[in-house]
Amino acid sequence: MNALTHLCETTGLPTTMLLVGIALFGACLGSFLNVLIWRLPRAESLIRPGSHCPHCGTPVRKRDNVPLFGWLLLRGRCRDCAAPISARYPLVEGLGGVALVVAVLTAPTLAAAVVTAGVLLTLLGIFFIDLDHKLILDVMTLPGIALGLAFCPLLGTSRDDSLMGAVGGFSALWLLRQGYSRLRGEEGLGFGDVKLGAMLGAWLGWQGVMMTFLVGSFVGTIVGLGLVLVRRADGRTALPYGVFLAPAAMAVTLWGHEAWRWYISL
Repeated sequence: MNALTHLCETTGLPTTMLLVGIALFGACLGSFLNVLIWRLPRAESLIRPGSHCPHCGTPVRKRDNVPLFGWLLLRGRCRDCAAPISARYPLVEGLGGVALVVAVLTAPTLAAAVVTAGVLLTLLGIFFIDLDHKLILDVMTLPGIALGLAFCPLLGTSRDDSLMGAVGGFSALWLLRQGYSRLRGEEGLGFGDVKLGAMLGAWLGWQGVMMTFLVGSFVGTIVGLGLVLVRRADGRTALPYGVFLAPAAMAVTLWGHEAWRWYISL
């Protein structure tokens, strides 16, 4: 039994209708996530001004601000100045809907689904902010550490594993950061990545954060080699580590415990 089954039994609504409603609600959360991705790195208010075109400053009309459909209605351009609107906006809204649907399909209870969705959306925000600014914000990681230590059992992580994971995730990346700095004489890993490691350990435990580091590093290496081969980067090009850790952590959040049990059974 999963969270969706609980919802169906509680509401009496058909599964398809519930999934559509959950996806639309997730798209609304994705729309707000777009605001966070844009404004948090710029230290702008999340409330004022309201949604507006970044080119001409004209407020977005309510009918144009509907998640997913607004962008399609405008054909990807501002109604007033015709400046292009990035396809990133409907992409994040769509991913928000996918995150909520996957959470209710995989989590065993409604409470676990809420926590799973929150973790996935937070990681989605971290991914895009790090991609744009090579920056991982304390306002996302520090509360994430505290919440992880408190609510980790809802992800199937014991509090002992959570504490070990937070300490281990922080320590591993801090040591990597210090070692690279002493060896190369320059910073190779931001301190935001170190705090992200602690947050992931708090939620996923020491096993989960270890898997996240392995998967994220492997994907990062493949992407880095690919960029070198196409001459878009060289051996000294800095790649934002959070861009690789966040998707890896999403996968571990959803399927990490099953993967760990499979590995132990070998």
